[in-house]
Amino acid sequence: MSENLPSVSVIIAARPDQARIQAVPAAQRLDYPPDRLEIIVARGKHPSVQRNAAMKAARGDWIYFLDDDSVPEPSNLRRVLEMLGEPAVGMVGGPNLCPPDAPPLQQVFAVVLGSWLAFGPSRARYVAVGGVRPTNEKELILCNLMARRAALLDLGGFNEALYPNEENALMDELRKRGRRLMYDPQFIVYRHPRSTLKAFARMLMTYGRGRAEQFRLHPTAGSLPNFVPPLFCLYLIALLVIESAMPGTRAACWGAAPLAAYVSAILLQTLVSTFSNGALRALAAMPLLVASHVLYGLGFWRGLATRFDRGADRPEIEVRLEKVSGSDSGTGL
Repeated sequence: MSENLPSVSVIIAARPDQARIQAVPAAQRLDYPPDRLEIIVARGKHPSVQRNAAMKAARGDWIYFLDDDSVPEPSNLRRVLEMLGEPAVGMVGGPNLCPPDAPPLQQVFAVVLGSWLAFGPSRARYVAVGGVRPTNEKELILCNLMARRAALLDLGGFNEALYPNEENALMDELRKRGRRLMYDPQFIVYRHPRSTLKAFARMLMTYGRGRAEQFRLHPTAGSLPNFVPPLFCLYLIALLVIESAMPGTRAACWGAAPLAAYVSAILLQTLVSTFSNGALRALAAMPLLVASHVLYGLGFWRGLATRFDRGADRPEIEVRLEKVSGSDSGTGL
């Protein structure tokens, strides 16, 4: 009986003039009773503000957040019904995978995103890892995330001063209040990685900046490992100084020892990656593994010094909400 199922509101943040929203027809194909499902497109120029506005207007017991280019598996909602019925569960999520037909460069980016050396436990956002389990903010991602609406509203929604990492701060707050976060490796959406090297590099720096800003507003021990890439950048600078000032000395040799260990780790990660991704993709990804650490680290340093947009100093941001029919034939998007 559909009336016994939790109601779900799918929220998709989009740009004001965006004509093609890939997530809309994908959401319409979700295997769920239409009378228990609504789809809301929130148009605007500030995703956190858009999602907060849509969440307040939504009717669902659960919110399913999708990015505009997320393509969820039709069975996703049915798959997690048991978890949605557990009162302690506050969020449920899974990975966003690179489509099998993506261009070769995007496939290489996917190798980097899914590697342990580049992203650590957060690789679970980009590859299906392990089984269904309780988790933390490191493994969940907003482009494929279900959240209990009442719990989010109790926390005031997303911190609009943060973008990205607004969902990570909210996850930490939910856990502090005793809510459980769940990861299901088969709760899948498909999304294309960035299409160019420049866009991918910008994304890495944005991730670093977002983590630093999150730490400034919501400091937790879970963010401490994210200080490794910015410290690695400082180490590289120090090594260059030592090598320039004292070339060939014992101090220079000792200073280079950690770099040798790092290069060995890069080679080992590349070797492991060849078994799951093929030699060509693994080798192409190898320099990007290094770039991921450097660019993330530089972005992190930038994020430690940015000025927060807390809302009081900005003009009101316009958000336009559009409710979309739950069937393929009922949308003009």
